[in-house]
Amino acid sequence: MAVIEMVMPKMGESVMEGTVLSWLKNVGENIEEDESILEVATDKVDTEIPAAHAGILKEILAREGDTVEVGKPIAIIETKGDAAIPSPNPANPQQDPVEKAEELLETAMATVSGSSNGDGTPRISESGKFFSPLVRSIAKEENISVAELEALQGSGSEGRVTKYDILAYVKTKRKRDQVAAMPTPDVQSAGAMPSASQQPILTPAEGADEIIEMDRMRKMTAERMVASKQISPHVTSFVEADVTKVVAWKNKAKNKFLSRDGVKLTFTPILIEAIVKAIRDFPMINVQVEGDNIVKKRAINIGMATALPTGNLIVPVIHNADQFSLIGLTKKVNDIVARARSNKLKPDELQGGTYTVSNVGSFGNVMGTPIIMQPQVAIMAIGAIQKKPSVIATPEGDMIGIRSKMFLSHSYDHRVVDGALGGMFVKKVADYLEAYDLKRAV
Repeated sequence: MAVIEMVMPKMGESVMEGTVLSWLKNVGENIEEDESILEVATDKVDTEIPAAHAGILKEILAREGDTVEVGKPIAIIETKGDAAIPSPNPANPQQDPVEKAEELLETAMATVSGSSNGDGTPRISESGKFFSPLVRSIAKEENISVAELEALQGSGSEGRVTKYDILAYVKTKRKRDQVAAMPTPDVQSAGAMPSASQQPILTPAEGADEIIEMDRMRKMTAERMVASKQISPHVTSFVEADVTKVVAWKNKAKNKFLSRDGVKLTFTPILIEAIVKAIRDFPMINVQVEGDNIVKKRAINIGMATALPTGNLIVPVIHNADQFSLIGLTKKVNDIVARARSNKLKPDELQGGTYTVSNVGSFGNVMGTPIIMQPQVAIMAIGAIQKKPSVIATPEGDMIGIRSKMFLSHSYDHRVVDGALGGMFVKKVADYLEAYDLKRAV
């Protein structure tokens, strides 16, 4: 038998460490090559890590909640074979005995096999929800029922309840219990107290504020948005574009795209295509600031702000967007948004953006003032398409007609993008949309 050391894998160019969210396998269980063995969180994304080798999970070295550097050991796998690979370094002999005892206890809790935690909480519920050993042990400690766990909306992969979800729920539950336990006035005391019929019905929990702890992704978003406002003086320019031709062509082409290519055509790839063309015309929008230097980016990598079912926001990136055809962009947009919403993105797909698009129109908003994704210098918000009466210039004179209109909101970093460049860029995007070729091949 060979003993193989599994290490924290590298999950992106700038990712140097990962936090173990949950182990999907227990010690002693068989694992297949490429089978997901644990869930890891980085500052970019939560992702499941597959086993590099088939065998038996012999030992777990990194507990749930531990943050481990890339390349450091996290588990031992026993495989069939003759050549043994050295096991990890022994534990630090200088480690505090109490810390060591706690570590052993935690590891034991996290690696206990069996279907429940001994208090009725199953490893996998009837509805198919997976509860990690750490989540089950917290549930047991805090007397949280299986029904309560089932009702929790997890922020992990495929809605899995993480350590952070259950701890946030515990805080909220304690607050609620404290309010409910508040003493009510003694209606039986003598004096001028009102009678029972006059006494108002007291419902202490009613109207109580709910305390919701930010999850990890919300905290990161908050920090980055505040930092962006502090770094970049934001200016926003607005243009209303007539997208009547775009709407007509899209309605004509959508069935062909679906039947021939199996993809649903939306307005997003068409708009990204126009933005890419405008970036080629105005390459100084595709820059970043490094100290006193302006770095003009060669690649055109378009980020797409995407709302998740949890309410959080994530920005996957289409790298080299200028190299895609419209059908290629459509497939890429559909794929990347679907995987973003199911927490299946790779860390590399969340970095390297040079310009970002936010479709506020999908929420029925007509315009917005988006915040720049650092270190980029500009971002565009796309508003909802609305039919409006408009003045149309014709050779025979002006006339009133119904047109499809859309607001484009362009926020840019005034340190390096002046109003002229910022305004001309968004107007150029509108020009490409308004001049859309109705005879374009589908």
